Amino acid sequence: MHAQQGFRSSGRFVVLALLATLLAGCGINNIPTYDEQVKANWAQVQNQYQRRADLIPNLVETVKGYAKQEQETLTAVVEARAKATSIQVDASTLDNPEKLKQYQDAQGQLTGALSRLMVVSERYPDLKSNQNFLALQSQLEGTENRISVARRDFILSVEKYNTEIRTFPGRLWHSLMYSNMPLRPTFEATTQDADKAPQVKFQ
Repeated sequence: MHAQQGFRSSGRFVVLALLATLLAGCGINNIPTYDEQVKANWAQVQNQYQRRADLIPNLVETVKGYAKQEQETLTAVVEARAKATSIQVDASTLDNPEKLKQYQDAQGQLTGALSRLMVVSERYPDLKSNQNFLALQSQLEGTENRISVARRDFILSVEKYNTEIRTFPGRLWHSLMYSNMPLRPTFEATTQDADKAPQVKFQ
C-alpha cells in the first residue's frame, strides 16, 4: 500500500517535472524574460543620457571662458539640458508612448543644441587647443557613440518582445498568462541617419 502511494507520488512528480520542461521549451517564459531585457536595455539608454548630461556643465563653463559672447548658444544648451533631465521614463512608464516621445524629443533638442555649440566653438582656436576642452570633446564623442549603441540595443529588444507577443506560441501565452503586459513603444527614427551617433567632432 505504502509502496503504491510512493510510486504514485513519484509518478506525479515526474509528470509535473516533464510538463514544466515541455512548457519551458514552448516559450512560456519568453515574454517576461524579453520584458526584463527591454527594461535592462532602457536603463542603459538612461545611463548614457545621464552621462552626457553630467558632462555639459563643465563643457559650458569651459566654452564660456573663451567665448562669452556666444551667450545665446550657451543658454540654449543649458535650457535643453534642464528640459531633458526633467523628463524621466522609468520601467513603470516605459509602455507610455507619449511619455517616451517627450523624452526622445527633449534628448533630440539637447543633441541639436550641443551640435550648434560645437559649430560655434570652431571660431575660437584657443578654445580648440585647451586641454580640458579636448578631454571633454573626447568624452562627449564617446558618450554619443554609447548612446547610439544603447538606443539600438533597446530598439532591438523591444522588437523582440513585441514580436513574441504577436506571434505563436507567444501570442497564446500572452492571452493566457501575460495579458497585463502590453506591446511596448520604441524610439522612432527622426532622420535618415537616426541610427548614427550625432556629429560633435571638431575638424
